[in-house]
Amino acid sequence: MKLATFFHGGTTRIGIVDGEEITDLSIAAPNLPREMMAFLEAGDAAMEAARQAATKGTHLSLSDVTLGPPVLKPRKVMAIGLNYADHVAESGQAAPAHQVWFSKAQTSIAGPHQEVLKPSVSDFLDYEAELCVVIGKRAKHVPKDQAHKVIAGYCCGNDVSVRDWQLRTPQFVLGKSFDTHAPIGPWITTHDEVGDPHTLDIKCFVNSEERQSSNTKHLIFDCYDQIAELSQAMTLEPGDVIFTGTPAGVGGAMDPMQFLKAGDVMRVEIEKLGAIENSVVDEQAEMLIQ
Repeated sequence: MKLATFFHGGTTRIGIVDGEEITDLSIAAPNLPREMMAFLEAGDAAMEAARQAATKGTHLSLSDVTLGPPVLKPRKVMAIGLNYADHVAESGQAAPAHQVWFSKAQTSIAGPHQEVLKPSVSDFLDYEAELCVVIGKRAKHVPKDQAHKVIAGYCCGNDVSVRDWQLRTPQFVLGKSFDTHAPIGPWITTHDEVGDPHTLDIKCFVNSEERQSSNTKHLIFDCYDQIAELSQAMTLEPGDVIFTGTPAGVGGAMDPMQFLKAGDVMRVEIEKLGAIENSVVDEQAEMLIQ
């Protein structure tokens, strides 16, 4: 299944995408939760009810709805760094002996076609195409061979990075957490539909120019390694999003460096999962106190 969050008629709902249509689960299965995190928390029974509802109910054209982030406000957004050998090499660093983790703020989450803000405080905006894992079950101390059982599915992600803020301190969180700097989507493709997540082609384009091209088989620490490691430290919860690392080709490693500017369009494509495409716009730096 392809599970999506969408906006239509002034409301936010979840649905199942099939081709160019989406089944509105609020009508096809009105007893199910209408928000993705609550739906995932409802577990296997909710998943099965959604599958059965996919063949009935109201079908809307995808062109008539606006897709949002599949999970609007994940409790945790975790991201691993230096996880493709070619990206490690272009970064000029040694391969990590341990997984290198940082978090991205909840407010960095953006939709699959939402505009991404170029910060007023930096000209060093960069892209990072990534496979994202969406957690489907509460999990702690999960061994690698059981990790697949806690995954709801996968989506495309772009770990947008403000390089000068990222690198000016030993901790990456601020440089990775600017508003809109974690677009994800276009939907969650469930684990059973994807199969092995470590055989997927992954690409990134900027203004239609291919910048990154790799395959998830080149992950240093694969998706299951990552879940095993994270779950030793923290309880993973339904709706948590894990960014699994980016391959070589980022703008900051090019010669000369090529950072993003207003008007640029980033596109991340992953085999079996679809694509997200986000335009860059200048942030209007206005004080907000509410």
